[in-house]
Amino acid sequence: MKIKEITQFLEEIAPLNYQESYDNSGLIVGDENTQVTSVLVCLDSVEEVIEEAIENGCNLIIAHHPIIFSGLKKLNGKNHIERTIIKSIKNDIAIYVIHTNLDNIIGGVSSKIADKLGLKNQQILSPKRDLLRKLEVYVPKENAEEVQNALFESGAGSIGDYKNCSFQSFGVGTFLPSEDSSPKVGERGKQEIVEEIKIEVIFPKNIEKRMISEMKKVHSYEEVAYQIYILDNVFQDVGAGIIGELANEMDSTDFLEVVKNTMKTDCIRHTSLVKNKIKKVAVCGGSGSFLLKNAKGLGADIFITSDFKYHEFFNSENDIIIADIGHYESEQFTKELIYDLLINNFSKFAVLLSKINTNPINYL
Repeated sequence: MKIKEITQFLEEIAPLNYQESYDNSGLIVGDENTQVTSVLVCLDSVEEVIEEAIENGCNLIIAHHPIIFSGLKKLNGKNHIERTIIKSIKNDIAIYVIHTNLDNIIGGVSSKIADKLGLKNQQILSPKRDLLRKLEVYVPKENAEEVQNALFESGAGSIGDYKNCSFQSFGVGTFLPSEDSSPKVGERGKQEIVEEIKIEVIFPKNIEKRMISEMKKVHSYEEVAYQIYILDNVFQDVGAGIIGELANEMDSTDFLEVVKNTMKTDCIRHTSLVKNKIKKVAVCGGSGSFLLKNAKGLGADIFITSDFKYHEFFNSENDIIIADIGHYESEQFTKELIYDLLINNFSKFAVLLSKINTNPINYL
């Protein structure tokens, strides 16, 4: 099996266009056509992880964090990034990264935290815009069902928990095939009037190419008339953070103990316990201070994330409890998430979880 077969699978779940603008997800090192021997899953592809891959005969590392965020001008081995890249290239080890695109999906990094804490009724804390499109296509009446089914099968027509959503309107289309045309409907040089149905569906922009291809395969016109609109709607299934509810409210101190034990952290930095009871919980794996307003706006009792700065804690304004559990701690289960995705869908190669603790922070 080639690397690209694995990466294509992962990108169906977490498309690259879901990543943030500063990010560098995707194949960082290596040739996508290389045959995979075995895979090592890690949080950070540091030098020790490359050594671990060599020792275990793995030629593909799948990491959460990019080893390269911005361009490299030299590869002299003068820092840990350059040494890691040089070692991976010398040993024919590819590095693939699935970072904020995995953060920004239901079932992703923040969902994993929410699941560990037992949160119900989960939804995206800050849904993204500019990811949805609307297609309008004109189809002969007798061909409409086939075209509509092709659109649905390609992934169009999903809105929240509903699938196969569309709107149809009836009308009459006219066209005059030229002498150079090869009409499937009508005749050259003869004005045609056809009963048509306009099919409208919403779709995520990452499936556009595949959707149009599948639509054209079954459409009965040689030249398909359609238009695509950019929508300003938020995409409820894609975005940062997760908010959900505990099955039963808990005392705030007791809940922090649960968080500490569940997330295996030695330290939780938190604001005053202004909420006696905890019911609604917001979470974000990694650096999540930018989501505080969203958590407060949706009525969360506590916001669990990491990398809050000193002055940012004051922004709780005694409306919410901020609990900073540490960056590594908030994302530690991401390895488990990626591992489960791979072993549940591939059986032709071994998948190993890295045993290296890559947390650069230690606690006394």
